[in-house]
Amino acid sequence: MSRGDEHLIRVPGPINAHSHAFHRILRGRTHEGAAGGAGDFWTWREQMYAAADQLDPAGYEQLATAVFAEMVVTGWTAVGEFHYLHHGPDGTPYPDHAMERALARAARTAGIRLVLLDTCYLSGGLDTDGRAVDLNDTQLRFSDGDAGRWAARHSALRAALASDEPATAEAGAGLVTLGAAIHSVRAVPPAALAVVAGALAEGEPLHVHLSEQPAENAACRAAHGMTPAELLAAHGLLTDRLSAVHATHLTAADISALGAAGCSIVMCPTTEADLADGIGPARQLADAGATIALGTDQHAVVDPYLEMRALEHGERLRTGIRGRFSPAELAAASRTGGLRSLGLADNDDHLLVDSASLRTAGSREAQLPLTATAADVHAVVINGIEIARDGIHTRLGDPAALFREFTYEHREFA
Repeated sequence: MSRGDEHLIRVPGPINAHSHAFHRILRGRTHEGAAGGAGDFWTWREQMYAAADQLDPAGYEQLATAVFAEMVVTGWTAVGEFHYLHHGPDGTPYPDHAMERALARAARTAGIRLVLLDTCYLSGGLDTDGRAVDLNDTQLRFSDGDAGRWAARHSALRAALASDEPATAEAGAGLVTLGAAIHSVRAVPPAALAVVAGALAEGEPLHVHLSEQPAENAACRAAHGMTPAELLAAHGLLTDRLSAVHATHLTAADISALGAAGCSIVMCPTTEADLADGIGPARQLADAGATIALGTDQHAVVDPYLEMRALEHGERLRTGIRGRFSPAELAAASRTGGLRSLGLADNDDHLLVDSASLRTAGSREAQLPLTATAADVHAVVINGIEIARDGIHTRLGDPAALFREFTYEHREFA
């Protein structure tokens, strides 16, 4: 045993239940406006669409490989990729699922478990009067045109991913599975909801962005006379296979309904803070019967321990009360909550975490969710293979170098 090994604690591998890989481009680039002032939501949105407009399958595979490698070395062992960048920039489909297969290859290269949440995205939103908004030029590549075409492509994608399955664990066998998503009630009209639900395989998870901002709720009420959660309930979608992402601005009735249905709630605390979306009622949802999971969403931060901590800190700031979630509950949100949200079976993926670092020395082992960071992740084991050690990917090296290479080759993102 080498010096320090006695301080390494084995921890079940955290699960990142919500990711948009291409949003990683935006880190550190949206905090100033065009005139030099502080960047607002519209600064972020403009740059997000610009990034989405320019990626092709080769570039997306390169970027996603770097993103997934960053996740691995920081301690995430699985990811739910909420994917809607399906087609070419003008909406023309790529032949044979090129963008989806690029993400699957990236995950296998990085050695992370991937649940590819194939997303239905049909309209550009709802206006303040509740009327559907046409897709903008960038959103054309998100859409299949109608729910039937999404369902047909989803079924074909399932077969394509199965045909690509490698033969060995070293090549990534068993890492990639398929899930589904409704982007939001703004982007998928009510008539399409049943079509999406009917296209799901047995046990396949379904995710949706839900009540992320007050404007979404107001538009949904104007269009349908009910909240987004009520609309999903009216169409039979509030079930234990559903994961509601963000769920920030809910009514008491929404909280009760999501809990009673046994839904999963994917909180993304560092993203919700970065975008000033607000602090969701996580404790109330958990008490109502929902399962809390965690995600990194736009990857302003990629660190499972900081997401755990931010979940509890948000609750403290919202209520003025400490100890809203115990350390054990935070650990469960990062692991068992994520497994349930993504429909994954339990496994032996794990971390070795340093309990005697500058950050963790003196901490009780059970309280590491409130003291450790990704810098304390000594080793990461996924699918029986050590994938990372001390912040370096065992096959790909330093993920920072992968990002630098991507930026160098894609000067439009420099």
